[in-house]
Parts: sequence; C-alpha cells; structure tokens
Amino acid sequence: MALGVPERRTHTYIRNGTTSLFAALDIATGAVIEKCYKRHHATEFLDFLKQIDAAMPEGPEVHLVMDNYATHKTPRIKA
Repeated sequence: MALGVPERRTHTYIRNGTTSLFAALDIATGAVIEKCYKRHHATEFLDFLKQIDAAMPEGPEVHLVMDNYATHKTPRIKA
C-alpha cells in the first residue's frame, strides 16, 4: 500500500467489531437514552422507540428528529 492511498477492501470483507448506536437526548433533564445493536434494521429501531416510550413520563409530547435513513421510514415504524 502506497503512502496516501486508502486501503482497499474486497467484496467479502466483514466488519468485525462494529456496532450501531441509537441514542436519544431528553433536553429537559439532560438524560440520555442509549442502546447498542449489532444491526441497524427496522426491528432494532422499533425496539429502541419502545424503550424511549417506556422511559418517558406520561403527559409531555415527544418530538423525534431523525435522518432520512430507510430504516426510519418503514411502514412498521410509521405505524
């Protein structure tokens, strides 16, 4: 590998040791709700949304700011 040239990967490369972090910040209290997952799929994201719902007290509205990643726009998530 030459200096200044990025290392190349083959199509069979497996990213060992990577994780997906989901995190939410309660701006009123400064509390952070976080969870790491091995995958970044709608199932894991839905589980994280349920964790947020369980952690929030009844009454206040919860506003989510998300990027346009496809996982966040599936029919199960929208429901």
